[in-house]
Amino acid sequence: MSVATSSLKMEAEGLLRTGWWSWYSNDTSKRCKWPGISCNKAGRVIQIIQYSVGRSKLEKLNFSCFPHLVQLDLSFSGISGSISPQIGDLSSLEHLDLSYNSLTGQLPRSLGKLTRLKDLNLSGNSFEGSIPIEWENLKSLMFLQMRSCNISGPIPYTLGNATLLQELDLSLNQISGLIPSSLSNLSSLNYLYLDSNLLQGPIPGDIRNLKNLVSLNFGNNKLTGLIPSSLSNLSSLIRLYLDSNLLEGPFPLEMGNLKALRYLDLSDNKLNGPLPSRIGDCSVLQELHLSNNHINGSIPNLFFYCDGTLNLRILNLSHNFIQGTIPLQYGDQHYFSVLDLSHNNLTGMIPESVWPLEEVNLSYNSLEGRIPDHLSNSFGPDSFWGNKQLCGNVIGFPRCVHSPNINTETSSKVIHKVTITKIILPVVCVLALLSSGLLLWLRCRAKTIIPEPNITKSGDLFSVWNFDGKIAFEDIIGATNDFDIRFCIGIGGYGSVYRAQLPSGKIVALKKLHRREAEVPAFDRSFKNEVKMLSEIRHKSIVKLHGFCLHNRCMFLIYEYMIRGSLFSVFVDDTEAAELDWFKRVKIIKDTACALSYMHHDCSPPIVHRDISSNNILLNSEFEARISDFGTARLLDPNSSNQTMFVGTHRYIAPEFAYTMVVTEKCDVYSFGVLALEILMGKHPGELLVSLSTLSSNNIMLSDILDPRLSLPSDRKEAKDIVFAATIAFSCLRSNPKFRPTMKRVSQEFLSQKRAIVNRLHVISVVQLKNHDMYMAGEGENHCENAIQDGEICGTSST
Repeated sequence: MSVATSSLKMEAEGLLRTGWWSWYSNDTSKRCKWPGISCNKAGRVIQIIQYSVGRSKLEKLNFSCFPHLVQLDLSFSGISGSISPQIGDLSSLEHLDLSYNSLTGQLPRSLGKLTRLKDLNLSGNSFEGSIPIEWENLKSLMFLQMRSCNISGPIPYTLGNATLLQELDLSLNQISGLIPSSLSNLSSLNYLYLDSNLLQGPIPGDIRNLKNLVSLNFGNNKLTGLIPSSLSNLSSLIRLYLDSNLLEGPFPLEMGNLKALRYLDLSDNKLNGPLPSRIGDCSVLQELHLSNNHINGSIPNLFFYCDGTLNLRILNLSHNFIQGTIPLQYGDQHYFSVLDLSHNNLTGMIPESVWPLEEVNLSYNSLEGRIPDHLSNSFGPDSFWGNKQLCGNVIGFPRCVHSPNINTETSSKVIHKVTITKIILPVVCVLALLSSGLLLWLRCRAKTIIPEPNITKSGDLFSVWNFDGKIAFEDIIGATNDFDIRFCIGIGGYGSVYRAQLPSGKIVALKKLHRREAEVPAFDRSFKNEVKMLSEIRHKSIVKLHGFCLHNRCMFLIYEYMIRGSLFSVFVDDTEAAELDWFKRVKIIKDTACALSYMHHDCSPPIVHRDISSNNILLNSEFEARISDFGTARLLDPNSSNQTMFVGTHRYIAPEFAYTMVVTEKCDVYSFGVLALEILMGKHPGELLVSLSTLSSNNIMLSDILDPRLSLPSDRKEAKDIVFAATIAFSCLRSNPKFRPTMKRVSQEFLSQKRAIVNRLHVISVVQLKNHDMYMAGEGENHCENAIQDGEICGTSST
């Protein structure tokens, strides 16, 4: 037998031994036509691309059988085990991708023998130890991606020998030590990600040599010292993230030279001094995050107005010591997506020209005067708390008093004085007397007190916060014709929901507890629980509670009216479901995640909803989501076992709750995962979740499960957002709650705008998404800018 024949036979036997193609064929003479196999003209295997091989060990693939292999791609395949040292025998290998599997063990030193290797991706595994020094010979390497690999130890100095590197991603690991100055040798580098590690020491000044750098992320480490002025030499830089470190000193004025900079995050450091008058090209900058520093001085006008235009969409300067006024922009309004100036020392009035679209937070400053109507109509009181001299049509703030004889400069002071002397003081005195009398009466009757009521009518305990106490019990009865069935728009878990138009023209929703349910202690507790929860929490994606009436003859809650009803009802209607496009659906998932993160991590004690479902997600006219129905919500007591009765909607309940009866935040995480899939599929994913436990799911593609009432996205960003949302959904559905992400992590990933990058929507299998960790592949847009065609999403590798 000739050497060539023996080599071919060895390749055939190597493929058969894996068992990965047994479902297709055992005829090795046709192996070059097997899916994922490519051969050269001599019939030698040069390419192996295999996804979803099931629970298989990497050791089944004998590397020594494939001396001519150029590309090996087993990403998202579900393989486990360690990488054999024999991998160094693949002397022709140029592209190696073993990402997002369950690989363990040490990184093989023998990889350093692959001198032709151009692309190495080991992300999303769980290795041990550090990067071997022997990899110094990988001088042909152009892409090195080892994101979320659990690697530790220092970055080897010899990595600077890979001078052809265009992308280096070592983020989300346990890497420690200093950033080696040898990285300055990587003059071809476009993308450098070292974020979320344990790196210490200063940022090397020699980083100025990386003049082709487009994106730099050193965030979430323990870096110290000043921000080097040499960063200003990175003229191609679009994204710069140095957040969550221990950096100090003033903001480098040289940053103004970064003319291409669009995204800058220096938040959560110890920076001090004033803000620079200009950061990069002010007409290009889109996001600026400087929160949680020691910055003082005033806000430069250019942050709000620049040469007749400004692209800035997200501005976060919160938790600093900034003084002065909010810059007044003349001419057209400036539309921020997010504006957060909270927890500073700002004074003056809120300019009418500021028009945030998604989020505004001006709380805890010393602002005064009138809250503009366009802000008070869109945002709740939590956006303005802590400004004692503000007035306007916002819960908890006094009405503004207008006088035509008051000039612009002194109007706010006079308004404030008149408000205090003529309105607030008398009202406070009267309310104090009424409250004292009411409190005494309630104590005598030994009644449970729910948040301070401000009106009593006909013996009813009646509290309304959003309408200055002017809604009488009779207004509600009149608006619903004594709760006539004609005004009923739905039936909830323990009552009916009514639509009511008040004399002022305002439309609200009323949830009324039926009389017979009111006599049941469990329903009574649920009603009071909902009042308690919603009176204490404020979030733009949680339904607003305007007030309540508590009486043994009539109990109801007053909510903001959500005209489109529940998400469940929208999916039932094909016309409305088609109107709920991919952008709106992903936004609903994101907003729900942010609201749950707020409940779990920003409330003390944390709040678990316990009944997240499409029936409890309400939509307004713009298809914006609000979480509703807090009757079963529960405060987590750290000193309690948190055992509880069985509640929630059956098909959304986490599996562990059925046998532990212990409520945790991870129960909501599981329900959120079901909801996220339902939003993408347009129906409850029950059948899909069952099929994932069987072999029948191996050939289910992501494109097969997406709502057929919508066309597959042609826009690259939408496609990436869908893959991203589906990935998060599956990570939330893990059977072991310990392996589910927290809602804070989910929310942060949504807000980070980093998205998974894969090859094509219609070749991404559901099993691939289910079997790998929640991944964010970083920003790989620029080197694949034109690769989108017919729904294709380009990858970060060169293939």
